[in-house]
Amino acid sequence: MDFSSKLLEQAVAEMSQLPGIGKRTALRLVLHLLKQPEPQTEQLAAALVNLRTKIKLCSNCHNISDSEVCEICANPKRIRDTVCVVEDIRDVMAIENTGQYRGLYHVLGGKISPMDGVGPSQLTIKSLIDKVKVGEVEEIIFALSSTLEGDTTNFYIFKQLEGIPIKTSTIARGISVGDELEYTDEVTLGRSIVNRIPFENSLKN
Repeated sequence: MDFSSKLLEQAVAEMSQLPGIGKRTALRLVLHLLKQPEPQTEQLAAALVNLRTKIKLCSNCHNISDSEVCEICANPKRIRDTVCVVEDIRDVMAIENTGQYRGLYHVLGGKISPMDGVGPSQLTIKSLIDKVKVGEVEEIIFALSSTLEGDTTNFYIFKQLEGIPIKTSTIARGISVGDELEYTDEVTLGRSIVNRIPFENSLKN
């Protein structure tokens, strides 16, 4: 692809590094930005810089937040003894959109995947176990996608909780095996949360 401007070429190269964005799509987006009023493009640039430099991870649940403690954890109306374990922020958003869950979350930041070099130490599993050990939690809901990596992560955490008097459950299998939570429709996901089953039962399937 030939460019008449090095600045244009650089912008397209950076844009094309985004997931699902090829060179042609990147060029179309960059040319679109060039046509917009300058303040609008500057606002986009400022928003991206702020996203990278000012965003925080909640000290309690590791969710993305603007402050030290996220809005969900800070909400006194949330059920504080129930924690839903998810992979990342997209799963929090998906479950929140169902309107069926009023507890707290714990964001792992991924799933155990030896093939990708991701082990338990790369995730926030230790802080979850520590939270349970101090008696803050009565129920853990495993809400990872039903993939091999998700099931492996669920089982690893379950084994770490052995000997601790805590209820463990998993979302009902209304979600197809292999599906990611973020792509599940809100009704199905909501019912899966409400109709969750004891985690031990899922091990028998």
